[in-house]
Amino acid sequence: MRSVKTTVTALAPAAEVAPDTSSGDPPEQGAGFALRMLLPYLWRYRWRLLMILLLLSASKVALLGVPLAFKHIVDALDPKQLALVVPMAALAAYGGLRIAASILGEARGLLFAAISTRARREIALVVFQHLHRLSLRFHLERRTGGLSRAIEKGTRAIEDFLYYVAVSIFPTLLEVSLALAWLLYSYPPRFALVTLATLVIYVFLTIKITNWRTTFYRAANKADQESNARAVDSLLNFETVKYFGNERFEADRFDEVLTKHEVAARKSWTTLTALNLAQSLTISIGLLVLMALAAQSVAKGTMTLGDLVLVNTLLLQLYAPLQMLGMMYRNVRQSLTDMERMFALLEVQSEVVDAPNAPALQVSGGAVRLRDVHFAYDLRRPILKGLDLDLPAGSNIAVVGTSGAGKSTIARLLYRFYDAQSGQIEIDGQDIRSVQQDSVRRAIAIVPQDTVLFNDTIYYNIAYGNPLAERSAVIAAAQTARIHDFICAQPDGYDTQVGERGLKLSGGEKQRVAIARAVLKNPAILIFDEATSALDGHTELAILQQLAEVARGRTTLTIAHRLSTVVNANRIIVLSDGAVVEQGTHADLLAKNGVYASLWRVQQREQQDAGPSSNLLALA
Repeated sequence: MRSVKTTVTALAPAAEVAPDTSSGDPPEQGAGFALRMLLPYLWRYRWRLLMILLLLSASKVALLGVPLAFKHIVDALDPKQLALVVPMAALAAYGGLRIAASILGEARGLLFAAISTRARREIALVVFQHLHRLSLRFHLERRTGGLSRAIEKGTRAIEDFLYYVAVSIFPTLLEVSLALAWLLYSYPPRFALVTLATLVIYVFLTIKITNWRTTFYRAANKADQESNARAVDSLLNFETVKYFGNERFEADRFDEVLTKHEVAARKSWTTLTALNLAQSLTISIGLLVLMALAAQSVAKGTMTLGDLVLVNTLLLQLYAPLQMLGMMYRNVRQSLTDMERMFALLEVQSEVVDAPNAPALQVSGGAVRLRDVHFAYDLRRPILKGLDLDLPAGSNIAVVGTSGAGKSTIARLLYRFYDAQSGQIEIDGQDIRSVQQDSVRRAIAIVPQDTVLFNDTIYYNIAYGNPLAERSAVIAAAQTARIHDFICAQPDGYDTQVGERGLKLSGGEKQRVAIARAVLKNPAILIFDEATSALDGHTELAILQQLAEVARGRTTLTIAHRLSTVVNANRIIVLSDGAVVEQGTHADLLAKNGVYASLWRVQQREQQDAGPSSNLLALA
């Protein structure tokens, strides 16, 4: 089985936490925000970064020496000299400096690769962990495709940003500084001034035009994420699209955001022409002026032919990377935009946080108690209205009621996916808001109505209940859930792939996998949220009988719509409009002839109309 490694990072407690209820995009924070978020990760590698800077400086000094060596070679071979000698020392220096610059550059690249890939990995892990710490509300109101796109582009942008800064922009600026210093030292000031003026104009135009173009990139980036989110959403609901024949409708919706991306991307590419033209004209004019000054000085005899070659070679050597400065700056801005979007996710605070120094939940028997619990997903529409509920340790309590009565909400509150607005929820006498969320969730296992599986093997999905369990324990859990024989009948056995969200399995098979997973977790508290709703009558009866054995000694909460599945519960709680209206055993509630009895009669008539094979009571 694949090993699962988890890392728990404590969140700083806050007295007031803004709920993560926004379903829109994270607010734009700017490039400075992305840099502030990135720097702490880079600071861990400050000594490697210092070494990179030293290697960078050495390689640029060596590279600057190349045109100097070339100058001496030209001067030595000048026909005006009385005797021509082969400048072996200058040739050796020329070749040696080039080789040294290449070696130092490659060594710098190796160190850079180690830093950038590690930083990308660490930040991706931090964002991934943070998203798992956020509350359920955040994930219900965000598109998974958009989140995955933001992480993918953001982590890739880290490497791009570091590459362009460490390998392109900073080295270019260092080389320009050294060249200007050399020109100012060796030649009249006008050479350095013309070079500096050219560079200033070039950088100014590059930054201004690129900043203007960033608006279009942001729009294209937003449309790209939206198109990815729509594509993922549509493909995940492939069967639904087919059921209603809405392929054309989905294609039109997808094309709508693709059109937005096309328009923004076209503007981005069009404005690139203006940027390239401005850069080329600036470089060409600056180079022309410098060469005119150098040629004039050679004609006057104040400079040698080697000096002319030196100035030309030096400037070409400088302008070659400068011609890429626009692209580099543009990519840096784009990388910062992508990182900003990803880092903005880290600024979203969880709606549910642990109390400061919260201890772990100490489970003894698994008794659950709800006292005057009020809760609403939206304060304008209350769900639970002063709910009182007792689940003694080891008891089997069922909660029934009509849709929207608040049955499944109880399970979500127990798991602390949400916190109640008022009232208390206790496990073994401990308020679950005063203990660590992790420890609460370790004590509970749930079999949900809508089972979604990982796109992996059946074995992996069952073993997810306890990744450290032995294979024999996984098989035993499968046998308990009555799915072992089905698995063995598959060509690949436990290595059978279940597909995206488990779509290769039937609804009943998925629920039995979920039951096996919950059994393997071996919790103190079991929650069955319509756990057998997708099973046929015969299989449901067999699993209910087995689950009765599994639940023995554990506190069990069964949330059910089909009343025939809870007739043997120790106590049945009837919810209506977020409050308890009746409770008692099956026989007691029938005798009261109230809400439960009315629901029972309706379902009995439905089962009789559907045929005797659907009547579990007859099977029992």
